[in-house]
Amino acid sequence: MKIATAAERPELLGPAWERTRDTLPEYNNHGDVLNEYWPRLTEERADFQFHLTGDDDEILARARSIPLRWDRTLQDLPAGIDGAIARGFDEGGASVLCALVIMVPRDSQGRGVSAAAVRAMGDIARRHGLDTLIAPVRPSWKERYPLVPIERFACWRRPDGRLFDPWMRVHERLGAAVLKPEPLSLRITGTTTEWESWTGMSFPDSGDYWFPGGLATVHIDREHDRGSYWEPNVWMHHTL
Repeated sequence: MKIATAAERPELLGPAWERTRDTLPEYNNHGDVLNEYWPRLTEERADFQFHLTGDDDEILARARSIPLRWDRTLQDLPAGIDGAIARGFDEGGASVLCALVIMVPRDSQGRGVSAAAVRAMGDIARRHGLDTLIAPVRPSWKERYPLVPIERFACWRRPDGRLFDPWMRVHERLGAAVLKPEPLSLRITGTTTEWESWTGMSFPDSGDYWFPGGLATVHIDREHDRGSYWEPNVWMHHTL
């Protein structure tokens, strides 16, 4: 596998999007804060956005990250992924690299590509003189337990002592430690019709609903035609 940054290979941006567009639920493409900043990543921070490629430029992973300021205390961690991307663009003095997302095409999953992408992100951090990688990890199995608070889920471990969640466990095997859970990481709001389109469900009444792929419930307010959702994450820390 080869690392190709957006600055080095901008022509891979389109093919990488097509290869990975179905790896996250549709609702994840509509973050209130995230979408405000997201296009600027490849325009203004192209050296920190990369793809892993194989033979004939096959896209094996699409990854996004942003350098930001962090004083290494729990109190100073950004308010989830929304806070991280905002801090990375709105404040100066970057001292660490923050992972935003790693997406692996479905036909390439289960081959160790995600771990390789985390290592590649660490390589890029070192390339720019950064010795720490932090990540607001989106637990891959949290969708199976949407009613369990992220504070409890983040502490679950298997009988062998390893973290329960597979994606968190990938980070753990690469040396990462859990910093803290973040229940209010990614804010997504939309009309009732938009949420029905994103989830393939109907919401006939106001209330809290589980939906496929959701890590928590969405609150539907039919009187105001509004659906509100906070996606939780877990902050993890790699010392490079």
